[in-house]
Amino acid sequence: MTFDATNSVTLKIWDKAALHHTIDSAVSDMSALHNTTTCGIAVTCSGPNTFTLSLRHDAKVLASV
Repeated sequence: MTFDATNSVTLKIWDKAALHHTIDSAVSDMSALHNTTTCGIAVTCSGPNTFTLSLRHDAKVLASV
């Protein structure tokens, strides 16, 4: 896992069997870190076996209690 910036992360996933689980887990972790819903995280295929997760510009921040 390589961190590009505070609002994005790039994952190189070699194991195709773990692809969906790895991306789902990373989206959940990133949404919790940025206090937003999982819909606020964009996933882009940025190369062979490489995916970039980034915080969407229009992502809503969840209210803190």
